Amino acid sequence: MLDDIAKTGTDFDRDLAAANDPAALDQVRVRYFGRKAGAIPALFERLKEVPKEEKRSVGDALNKLRDRIKSTLDEKTAQVASQKQVGQRPLDVTLPARLPPLGHLHPITIVRRELEEIFLEMGYSLDPGPEVETDWYNFEALNFTPDHPARDMQDTFFLDVDQLLLRTHTSNVQIRSMERWKPPLRVLSCGRVYRRDEITMRKSPVFHQAEGFLVDRGIHIGHLRATLEQFIKRLFGADLAMRMRPSYFPFTEPSAEVDMSCVFCRGKGCNTCSFTGWMEILGSGMIHPQVLRNVGIDPDEWSGFAFGFGLDRAAMIKFDIPNIRTLFENDLRVLQQF
Repeated sequence: MLDDIAKTGTDFDRDLAAANDPAALDQVRVRYFGRKAGAIPALFERLKEVPKEEKRSVGDALNKLRDRIKSTLDEKTAQVASQKQVGQRPLDVTLPARLPPLGHLHPITIVRRELEEIFLEMGYSLDPGPEVETDWYNFEALNFTPDHPARDMQDTFFLDVDQLLLRTHTSNVQIRSMERWKPPLRVLSCGRVYRRDEITMRKSPVFHQAEGFLVDRGIHIGHLRATLEQFIKRLFGADLAMRMRPSYFPFTEPSAEVDMSCVFCRGKGCNTCSFTGWMEILGSGMIHPQVLRNVGIDPDEWSGFAFGFGLDRAAMIKFDIPNIRTLFENDLRVLQQF
């Protein structure tokens, strides 16, 4: 048995020396470690036939042979693979260093920057506003009555410090901007908002909104419609139509929900738009006279409009993302597409 072990080692050395490519090395590996006809498994199978007094020495010799063959074969396999790689891609030390992978803009950032560029061209100023807010700026000054459902603890994150809260919309910027500047003024605000919502395909407790408003003399709902049509066509496509439906918001009167023709079927009807050809995109309206009075602006002299919509939803529509959670999972396979 010891002679057979020694002969197997000699045969392996000869076969390994002759194998100089991955295919030949793989054949050597099968010849000596294959389950059906491998030389090493066959020797271990014969170990039970060895007399008891010789079994210890024979077993030690067989284990040493197995370990030597395995380590030697692995070393040569790695050496051949390295030589092949170097041969295929020769190293040129005169080439400039490879640049590290560059980051990608997030889909929400892309939409926000496009939106800001559109309204900057219209003469709007940018004001992100604070995310930690008081009840006055978030609710009361915007004409929310004390018993309005949005004040409920299930909707708003209240902080145990000086009656502060996390803003539930970017409409708080309306009040702060109108207090800070005298009309006429045009302001766009983009930023994070917070609500006590469950995480679903279309809802998140932290999301992004954009709020725009304009105050000047002689402003009417036709100015609002023209502004929204320009914005929608610039952001989503020049061939899209827009419609306005009566609605209700505490801080605008009259108020309207705004739909645009479906970006996927171009108004023909599909599963995404429930075969209506329309997609709801934002809420809007003429600024309520009481909101103007709350900030010291005379509604008999000045009027204005306001609109707001979700940046997350806009990104989902623009890039055909079906699940809002995709925007916040930071999966590089997704982000590298933008």
